[in-house]
Amino acid sequence: MDRMILGAFGALLLVGLGLFWVQGRAQVEQGAPPPDRSPEVSTAADPDALPSADISDLTGPEPPEASELTREQRRFFRYDRNRDLKITRNEMLSSRTDSFRNLDTDGNNLLTFEEWAITTSTRFAEMDANEDQELTQAEFATSAPKPRRTSRPSCNC
Repeated sequence: MDRMILGAFGALLLVGLGLFWVQGRAQVEQGAPPPDRSPEVSTAADPDALPSADISDLTGPEPPEASELTREQRRFFRYDRNRDLKITRNEMLSSRTDSFRNLDTDGNNLLTFEEWAITTSTRFAEMDANEDQELTQAEFATSAPKPRRTSRPSCNC
């Protein structure tokens, strides 16, 4: 019973605060200055008429053509967050949270961040052939997962 009364009181309190907030915003908008009327708008003919413009001569930039990314490029860009065509160590570590469960080195069913970071740092170092702490697309391609072999043929429906 006490919870119901307390809940009803809380709901009324929130509704009251919401009303004060809405009224405060309305008063701010009431005190705003009126919009400037530009001299090119003619109010003599019809003050309710909408402005019109001739857009037949206007041209805009052409949209860029979309290129189809390869599977390896899509995988690369999942890690390359800032699109500078290089994967830094921080970018690699930040996007590897899904593989936490497979990295339990001590077998206690608890994965510490250190276990995960050591394995990921080691993998990053193995991929970084020139040891510049950045992965190029060619270096990253060496880590591509092996295609899965299935006993059943895939459906081409």
